Amino acid sequence: MFSFSMASLQSAAAMFVFLALELSLLFIVISFAVALIQHKLPAGKVQSLLSSKKGSGYLTAAAIGSVTPFCSCSTIPMLNGLLRAGAGFGPTMTFLFVSPLLNPIVVGLLWLTFGWKVTLVYMVATLLISLLAGVLLERLNFGRYVKQTAPKSGACCTAKPVEPKTACCVPKQVEPKASCCTPTPVEPKTACCTPKPAQAARPSKETMPWLQLWRDALGQFRAVFPYLMLGVAIGAFTYGFIPSEWIAAHTGSDNPLAVPLAAVVGIPLYLRAETLIPMASMFALKGMGLGALMALIIGGAGASLTELILLKSLFRKQILIAFLVVIIGTAISAGYLFSALTPWLA
Repeated sequence: MFSFSMASLQSAAAMFVFLALELSLLFIVISFAVALIQHKLPAGKVQSLLSSKKGSGYLTAAAIGSVTPFCSCSTIPMLNGLLRAGAGFGPTMTFLFVSPLLNPIVVGLLWLTFGWKVTLVYMVATLLISLLAGVLLERLNFGRYVKQTAPKSGACCTAKPVEPKTACCVPKQVEPKASCCTPTPVEPKTACCTPKPAQAARPSKETMPWLQLWRDALGQFRAVFPYLMLGVAIGAFTYGFIPSEWIAAHTGSDNPLAVPLAAVVGIPLYLRAETLIPMASMFALKGMGLGALMALIIGGAGASLTELILLKSLFRKQILIAFLVVIIGTAISAGYLFSALTPWLA
């Protein structure tokens, strides 16, 4: 099963460097973009658009996911941003399922490689299952297993619930002259809640704190960096030391377990759609059935060990198990559907 050689080691090392650099850059850029969107878009608006109390929230989440060219791992910063903004748990999970499975890259490559019939069935199957999974997880109250991701409140003029007397904008009764919001005769410019004349002339810096947005993005990246590197190492090892010929030999059309095996094998492969779909085309030439091919694509694009490790920083194990069940279930269901429709799709 494993192929240990200098070429395999070089392939694994090259993949590790490529994934580490690519995912690190993607994570930082996407985290910054999410922070920028959060700054521009109030949390109340996000809650309204992606509310789990309205059916349109799920459709909106699916629409956002279908136009974001994210792989399974680069979806995590966006997911974290939606949770922090107060989006509904069900629509957020729908976005998590749809984004890596139904983005423009996947659809375009499927169309070019397998034709419009296969692409249409793929789109309908993955969209319906993603919507149903989001609704079901919401109804089963899996949202209680989300780790707290609320942003820290550091507003200067917001009084603390525990110590209201220390609010910076409320003058103390004993020493009113020490109030930070009441300018003293000597230094009126030091009032914390009264904008300085120089600051009033430059409102752009107040409305768009670029430096703070980058700090937030880098802070999120540092928090997940160990998880990211561990997952990249596992994915690179799998890529370099498990030959593709072994996968094709065990997932032929004459094997009744080809579909579930392909679905499970696709997850540790961790291949982006740009690589996975061309590889699937090569597997087809080697005799791999269409159902197993689709199961491999859905399993590989929909989840990965790297993504699961990253999700562990946001979710408890109950959601991780449910996420795996949905992805594997989607891959197997779609695989058998494609096997049944092979005569029509040929």
